[in-house]
Amino acid sequence: MTLTPTEAYELMRRGNERFVSGGSEHPNQDAARRTSLANGQNPIAVVFGCSDSRLAAEIIFDLGLGDLFVIRTAGQVIDDAVLGSLEFSVDVLSVPLIVVLGHDSCGAVTGALASYDSGEMPAGFQRSLVERIMPSVFAARRQGVEDVNGTVAEHTVQTCQRLVESSMSVARAVEEGRTAIVGLTYSLAEGTARPVRVIGEVAVPGLEAGAAR
Repeated sequence: MTLTPTEAYELMRRGNERFVSGGSEHPNQDAARRTSLANGQNPIAVVFGCSDSRLAAEIIFDLGLGDLFVIRTAGQVIDDAVLGSLEFSVDVLSVPLIVVLGHDSCGAVTGALASYDSGEMPAGFQRSLVERIMPSVFAARRQGVEDVNGTVAEHTVQTCQRLVESSMSVARAVEEGRTAIVGLTYSLAEGTARPVRVIGEVAVPGLEAGAAR
């Protein structure tokens, strides 16, 4: 099944609505689905999200096996492995939609804010996470945003833009209309996934292409 970016987003949006309302259908999670995927996959979207244990994409979008190609790092920070995985999903799997998924109370963003305020960086490889989030902290502060959740939203917006700036493959797919990017922020308490950024040809209710809020 070949979907447009808008059709893929609608499937995810409706799935999230079911999850929020308590009406999840848990599709594509049985033995028959498992067997059908043994020789290949055709996901409707790639989700690039935070590693937080409360952010399980197939659950919050009420989807199942083979539906989503999921990439996760703490604070959804971009590195070479992330970009390679995204390019594979776009060029080999032909996914019509890239979703960047942030969430409120993000620990990685909280750590970056703490480093910004204190001037001290964490030890070990956590420093790398903070360094990669810090440009989003700067962007948020320039707009007068200082709280964690507001900074998460800005980091999600910034991450969407960095994908097309960092990967010629992703940028080309968006330009040709083969895929689109939607940035979402997830509420841990409510379960809702709210759009904050759109890049490419995809219809998102309440948010125009290229817009951020």
